[in-house]
Formats: sequence, C-alpha cells, structure tokens
Amino acid sequence: MVTETDDRGRLYLPRGLRDRHGERFRVVDLPSRVVLIPVDDDPLGAVRDAVGGQLAGRSVAELKRETRTAVREAVDAEAEERERRRNESEDASTTE
Repeated sequence: MVTETDDRGRLYLPRGLRDRHGERFRVVDLPSRVVLIPVDDDPLGAVRDAVGGQLAGRSVAELKRETRTAVREAVDAEAEERERRRNESEDASTTE
C-alpha cells in the first residue's frame, strides 16, 4: 500500500487497516524508514498476553533497559550496513 501525507502532514490509513490495528500508533523514525507500531489500549497487558510467564519477576525498568539496548544495537547494525552499501556503491562508481 502506498499513501501520502496531506498538506498538513497527516497520513490517511484506510478503515480496514484501522479496524485491524486500532487508531493509535507509535511512530518510530529509523535510519532507513519510518515504522508505525499499533499501540494497544493496555500495552502492558498486551505484552503479558503475548509472552506469557516469561516476564515473571522482572521489573519494568529491567525490561525497558534490555529492550532499548536491543533496539539500539539493531538500529546501529542497520545504519552500519547502509553505510557499507553506500561506500561500496561509491567505490564501484569511481572505478568505472
């Protein structure tokens, strides 16, 4: 699906998509793309439902720290890969 913002920067999401994923989204700005992540009415409840007892005995602070570290590592790896591809492309264009 392709969509565009209007003159005020608003993004139109079709009714079917909103029905499936809800009306609230977290906007995540990554080096190579923007991601919309649906926000559940009860985000912690949704996480508990999704992972079951794996969170037992773990504090919210600990989970946040681990998640932020994992996301930071993934974003850094993606940025490094994009930089590597850009450098390879520049090297290829200078040898032609």
